[in-house]
Amino acid sequence: MADRLTLLTVHAHPDDEASKGAPTLAKYGADGVHTVLVCCTGGEEGDLQNPSLREEGQPFHGLEPDEERALVASMRAPELAAAAAVIGFDEVEMLGYRDSGMAETPPNEHPGCFHQADLDEAVGRLVAIVRRTKSQVIITYGDDQAGYPHPDHLRVHDISVLAFDRAGDPDWYPELGEPFQPSKLYYSVWTKARIVAVHEAMIEHTGASPFSEEWLARDGQDHRVTSKIDCTDFQWARTGALRAHATQVDPNAGWWFGLTDEQLSIAYPWEDWILARSVVGPIPADDSERDLFAGVRESVTS
Repeated sequence: MADRLTLLTVHAHPDDEASKGAPTLAKYGADGVHTVLVCCTGGEEGDLQNPSLREEGQPFHGLEPDEERALVASMRAPELAAAAAVIGFDEVEMLGYRDSGMAETPPNEHPGCFHQADLDEAVGRLVAIVRRTKSQVIITYGDDQAGYPHPDHLRVHDISVLAFDRAGDPDWYPELGEPFQPSKLYYSVWTKARIVAVHEAMIEHTGASPFSEEWLARDGQDHRVTSKIDCTDFQWARTGALRAHATQVDPNAGWWFGLTDEQLSIAYPWEDWILARSVVGPIPADDSERDLFAGVRESVTS
């Protein structure tokens, strides 16, 4: 039996925590929920994505490409720490794997990368954190990642689902702490409704939108959404955390910053979630749930 509410979110790389769920985690943290970020890799394969850090036509700090890559890799951990502080995470846990890079590239073959990791061992590392923190609610990536099938994102989903099952099973990893069964497992999702709302608001406020017709024509997973969290007063967490990843996020990018926090909240105040597993009640048939801890709060001892 846990004596506090704990929300654990699993991400692949530094900066993923900023773009997926930052307002929700900030909101629950402000409400007194213990929040835990698990980052599976160090983001070593991330290129310099912020053109404002490089003078036109000039290398970053005058470095050769390999030197620049090494410097950027060394900056990912401090950026993650800064972003986590903005969001307000109580704990940040690194799972300890190397960034796998994109599919069918040389980094995929690195023996230390997440893609090459033994599945049971990787699940065990996550189980140990779940058991120690007694996390009732786990957030991870969904089972449908056709839009961006990054090997590390796919593996995040795989280990999270198995960790949800194995954390409470005494036959798995008996050396990794007392068994603890999480209550609910959620998938993050960007709904088509959100994309369309932001697209229309961008046109209204700026006259242009970064969402192409291809983006707008994509099939959505809106019909799968079970839970909507009103993040009206917490959009700053997304904005501030993204800006903390200075090597990865262009502060002038309309994609991320085309709307002010207030404008975004008016256009679409929600973050959407899919409840994939629950041991505390049925999964809603619609998007009516407004609390990720629904059905859990009653079980926490004071």
